[in-house]
Amino acid sequence: MKQELLNKYSIPVPRYTSYPPANFFNESFTAEQFRQVVLESNKQNPQHISVYIHIPFCYQMCFYCGCNSQLLKDNDIVLKYIDALKKEIRQLLPLLDHNRKISQIHYGGGTPTSQPVSVLKELNQMILSEFDCIEYPEIAIECHPGYADESYWNDLVDAGFNRISLGIQDFNEDVLKASNRKASRMPVEKIFEILRARGISLNMDFIYGLPMQTVESFSDTINKAIVLRPDRIVTFSYAHVPWVNELQKNLEKTGLPSVELKSKIYQTTKDLLTDAGYKTIGLDHFVLPNDELYEAQQSNTLHRNFQGYCTRRTTGQVYAFGITGISQLATAYAQNTKDLNTYIKQVNEGKFPIAKGYILNEEEQIIREVISQLMCNYTINWQNLADDMEISVDKIKSAINYNETALKEFATDGIITYNDETISILPDARPFVRNVAASFDKLLSTKENRYSKSI
Repeated sequence: MKQELLNKYSIPVPRYTSYPPANFFNESFTAEQFRQVVLESNKQNPQHISVYIHIPFCYQMCFYCGCNSQLLKDNDIVLKYIDALKKEIRQLLPLLDHNRKISQIHYGGGTPTSQPVSVLKELNQMILSEFDCIEYPEIAIECHPGYADESYWNDLVDAGFNRISLGIQDFNEDVLKASNRKASRMPVEKIFEILRARGISLNMDFIYGLPMQTVESFSDTINKAIVLRPDRIVTFSYAHVPWVNELQKNLEKTGLPSVELKSKIYQTTKDLLTDAGYKTIGLDHFVLPNDELYEAQQSNTLHRNFQGYCTRRTTGQVYAFGITGISQLATAYAQNTKDLNTYIKQVNEGKFPIAKGYILNEEEQIIREVISQLMCNYTINWQNLADDMEISVDKIKSAINYNETALKEFATDGIITYNDETISILPDARPFVRNVAASFDKLLSTKENRYSKSI
C-alpha cells in the first residue's frame, strides 16, 4: 500500500460490526420495547438462535483491552453475577419460539475461563436443554491460556464446547509484558495435543499494532502458529481508543507502531499465512481451504454477526446475556447495562437490564445489508442484492449514500472497481474496505463520535 494512501485513508471510521454502530444506540429504548422486539423476532429472519454470554472478570487487566472487563478480586460479587446471569437467561428463554433451533453459543469477556468449568457447563445446559440445535452448531468460548491446566482443557470439552479460541495475542514475551498480558501456563503445543485428541476446532487470536512489535517479531509469532496449524487464525488490528479504556494510555509510554509499520506487519502476516495455505476471510481472519467460511466467501454469501464471521447456515439472531451484552435482532439492537451492581439489582427485580438500544427503520435495514455484504464479501452485485431483499436496485441506491464522486475517487486511488451493476474492493486494497463502507453510511455525518483508525 502506497504511503500517500495510508496517510489519506487511515482515518477514524466505524468497524461496522453492526449497523448502525453501537454509539448510535439511545437510552430512550426501554425494557418493554426489548420484550416486544424479542417476541417479534420469532417471526423474523434469520430464524436460528445465536446466544452470547458475557463474563467480564479477568485475573489481570491487559492494557490493550477495549472490552467491558474488570479485575476479579471479590468472589462474592462473581457469585452474585453468575446467579443473575442464570436468572436473566430464565427470564428471556420463555419468550422465544421453542421450535427455533440453536446455531451458536458464544462466550466472550473479559475472561470466560476465569470461571470454573462447572459454571460454564450449567449455563450451556440451561440453554441446550430448552431447544434443539442445528446440525453441527458452534458452541465456542474465548480462552486465556495463561491460567488453565490440563484438566481444565479436558473439562471444557466435557462441558459441550466444540470450538475453542486461544487468546495468544503474541508469542513474544516482551510484547506481552509491555501489554500486561500473561503468557500461556502450558506449552501451546500441549494444549493443541489435548484438544485435537478430543476433536475440537481450534482458533488462535493475535493482535498486531502493539508496543515493541516489529515485522520480524510478529512474523516469528505467526510462523509458530503456522506450525501448529489451527483451523482459524485471527489477526486483530489493535484499536487505540483510550477514551474508552484509560488503561490503553499505558501503551503510549512504551510507544505504538506507526501506521506504516502496522501496515507492513499486516501485509507480511497475510503473505506468510497465504503461502502456508490459509485463505483470507474478511479483514482479519484466515482459515484453511476446507473451512465453510471460505466456501461461503467464494459464493459471496459470507455473513457476520456479533459472534464474528459465519455462514448463512450458522447465523442467527443474537440474544445476549450479561453486562454490556448486545442483542442483535432483525429490526433492533438492545444493550444491557454496563454497571455490574445495576445489572444484578435489575435482574433480581425481574427486569430486563436494558440500558439502551436502537430500532432500525426500513432504510437503515437496507444500508445494513449493503455494508454487511461489502465488509464480508468485498463485492456487491446490486441486482443480486435487490433480488435477495425483494426490492429494486433503485430503492437500494436511494436508501444508501450512493455518491458517484466518492466512488470515482476510490477507483482513481486503486481501491475499487465499479460500474452500474457491481462494486468490488481490489485485493490489495481490502484494508480500506471500512472507508468504502463509510461512504455509503448516511448516518455517519449526523453524529460526531470518535472511532479507531481504519489502518
